[in-house]
Parts: sequence; structure tokens; C-alpha cells
Amino acid sequence: MNADGTFDMTQQFDVVVVGGGPGGYIAAIRAAQLGLSVACVDAWTVAGGKPSLGGTCLNVGCIPSKALLESSENYERARHQFAEHGVLVDKVTLDLSRMLSRKDRIVGQFTGGVAYLFKKNKVTAFHGVGSFTGPVEGGFALQVTTPQGEAIALAARHVIVATGSVPRPIAVAPVDNTRILDNAGALAMSEVPARLGVIGAGVIGLEMGSVWKRLGSEVTLLEALDEFLPAADSQVAGEALKILTRDQGLDIRLGAKVTRVERKGKQLKVYYSRSDGDGVLEVDKLVVAVGRMPNTAGLNLEAVGVTVDARGFIEVDPNCRTGVAGIWAVGDVVRGPMLAHKAEEEGVAVAEQIAGQHGHVDFNTIPWVIYTAPELAWVGQNEQQLRARNVAYRVGTFPFAANGRARSLGETRGFVKVLADAATDRLLGVHILGPFASELITEAVVAMEFGACSEDLARIVHAHPSLAEVVHEAALAVDGRALNL
Repeated sequence: MNADGTFDMTQQFDVVVVGGGPGGYIAAIRAAQLGLSVACVDAWTVAGGKPSLGGTCLNVGCIPSKALLESSENYERARHQFAEHGVLVDKVTLDLSRMLSRKDRIVGQFTGGVAYLFKKNKVTAFHGVGSFTGPVEGGFALQVTTPQGEAIALAARHVIVATGSVPRPIAVAPVDNTRILDNAGALAMSEVPARLGVIGAGVIGLEMGSVWKRLGSEVTLLEALDEFLPAADSQVAGEALKILTRDQGLDIRLGAKVTRVERKGKQLKVYYSRSDGDGVLEVDKLVVAVGRMPNTAGLNLEAVGVTVDARGFIEVDPNCRTGVAGIWAVGDVVRGPMLAHKAEEEGVAVAEQIAGQHGHVDFNTIPWVIYTAPELAWVGQNEQQLRARNVAYRVGTFPFAANGRARSLGETRGFVKVLADAATDRLLGVHILGPFASELITEAVVAMEFGACSEDLARIVHAHPSLAEVVHEAALAVDGRALNL
């Protein structure tokens, strides 16, 4: 800001996006595509002080975790499954350093890709912490504090807050990313711990636990809830629990509330309580994965009158408008599921609304995925939700074990479950436990978005042999006419 209260013209924008994760960078690109002048402020820094766009998802979340999941699954297949295919591999060994390097290389390619897309779309990037300094005529004033301590003044007609979330801490297990790790530390261990403890058996806990179990760790997950994956359909969750414990060897202890963590030499003693008595777990490393919380620290929302709710989420309406006209918020920092794809679509919708269009997000058809082996994916409502609402429905299920493509892959665990309204046959939910569930669920998302019935899925020709035929057969099963079972 200049002495007379005006701004340098080069620092004025139609839109300033605070946060360069999936919600933020996508919002910035879409706004620029629509002809708006756009800046994106992001503070993520990697080794050497280098800026790294993409937020948690690209740097220490979705992308690196999937890279390690794939690498660890290949290691598992080489050791235990290739022989069945007649592929004999002697003395399979693990080069963890190379595996981690591959993960880091993939991350670098994607974060660098965002920087390229910014240049291509003429989005101005500022590296530093963004915060509001107050309202000004026609918009809002912000400040970017760089890692070097420099203050850069910006002004914008519209501001999109997309600062994401941070790991939720617990007092009994403070993260140091040496022995007690968050998701970032869990992705970067330089050696395989003999014994790994995980606090939390949600998405992050299960995925990280799966990686290190396949690489050789003895993995124990302590989950405070008595129910496994309560957000998922209970039948699907129950079968997944059996597979993860029986086949993969994860030790999942439900109803286990951690009360204390004690450092004992090079080990950690994790004390927990259960309804059937107290217990103690000795591990070499401990991952804290008890969820995430909205990241609003340092935004100075008070300066512009933006409010947060009791849980710290920025309050917005269904269109992601805050209570202050011209300020929007998307992604993990607002209500709704903390999913990268939800953040992206909110970013697009907000950019289009700013440009005078009618962007929107249908929260009823947002897919969920957990990348365990086999994968879990679902969209819409589950059985327990329908029962709670007294909705009459019909169910169709079909196992992957009866599918030719699944047999040839050697991935026969799990099933597809289709829920349809008893009166109208309209799809209410689709739940998948099985190979490539993350890909298969999109058929259900598209079908539900267009108001399809189970009969529609049942009448559509599916390629043979394909995993998608399991979705087809489950839809047929809603009417009791599955053909291959």
C-alpha cells in the first residue's frame, strides 16, 4: 500500500486466491481462463526454500501416498503373487531409497506442472503467507509475507480462501516427525520400522499402514471408535476389516483410546484404554492419523469480518460465499468432506460465479475412495443412512469372485452393492470393495448425477470381460436377475 492509501497497479487483481492446493490452484486457473486477472498466494516450501505449489495433496498427501501404495503393492506382488502367473523372481529385495526417490520425482513433476499451468494461464504466483489487512474501496487489501520477511501488498475485487487443512494434533502424542510422525513423516521414513503404530484407522491410517506393512513392518492401528469406517456402508466396512486383518495382516484394534505415549530408549510405549481393559503397545515409530482440521491460522479473517464456526471452518453458504460479499472459501477450510476433488469442483464453481456464470457442486454425488488393497469406493447413501431415514430401498450385490476379468487379475476379493429406491428404482447409493474401485465408482457417479435407476445400469451394455460387469450384475441383482451367479 502506498502512503496515499492506493495500490501499485501491478499488485491489483480481479481475484486473489490464498492457497495453492487443489481447490486454490484450480480456482486460479479457471478464473484466468474466464478472462480475469488472477494471483495465487501459497506458502508451501520444500528443501532449500524452494516454492512448491499443489498444497498438501500434491506435496505430502494424495499424490505421494498413491505412488508409495503402488510401489509397495508391486513389491508385494513380486514376493507373493507373480509365481502363480508363472513369473518366478528370485531374491526379491527392497530398495527403499529408490522407491522414495520415485515418489519424490512424481511429486516434483506435478508441483512443477502447476507452476507451468500458472504461466500458461497468466496466473501470478506469490510465495509466502497471505493474510487480510482490511477492506478497501471496491475490494480487499491483503499482504503476502515472504520467507525472507518481505511484505508485498495486494488488492483484489474478490478473494478465494483455499488454505486447506492441517493434521489434527493430540496432546498425548506430539509430532516431531522423527519418531512420532504425521502424514508427511509417514511418507518419508528412510528405513522400514520393525514395529509401526498408527493412531487412527481412517483413510490416512489405513493407507500408510498398508504401505509399511507390505514393506515389512509389523503394523498396529489403534482406533478410538468402536466401529470400523463408520462413513462407509457397514457391510462393505465389515468385509474390508476382515480382508485387511486376515489377508494383509494389519492389527486393527477398535475402541482403543490412546492415553499416554512414553519414550523408552529407541522405542515408544503407547498406552491405551478399551472397554475390555487397558493395554500397551511398543513400537519403533508412531504415526498420528486422527483426522485433519481447517487451516485458518494467520489469515487475519477478523480484519474483514469473515467468521468461522465452532469447529474452525469458515462459514459459507451452499455456493461457497462467506458472509462478506466478495470473499469466498473452498475445500478443506469449509464444510463438507475433506476431499481434493470436492475442493477442485468448488474452486471451479466459485471462479465461474465470479465471472457471472452459474457454477455449482452437487454434494450428493461426490465419490469417496480409500486406496487400500482392495480399494473401497462409494457414492450416495449407505444402508444405515437409509434405514435411519426410513427410506424403503432394494439391494443388489455381486462378488468380484464371479467375474472373469477379476479372476484373470487374481483380484477376486470384494463386491459391488447397489441401493435403489423401492418405489422409483432411482439409484440411492453404490458401494464397491474390490480392484480398481476408484475407477469403477465413476460410472455410478455419472449415473446418479443424471438421475438413473438401477434398471438403467442393468440395461447398459458393458464390455466383456471387464471389472465393470460387476457393477452391471449388481444392478441386475436389485431386481433379482443377476446372470452369472
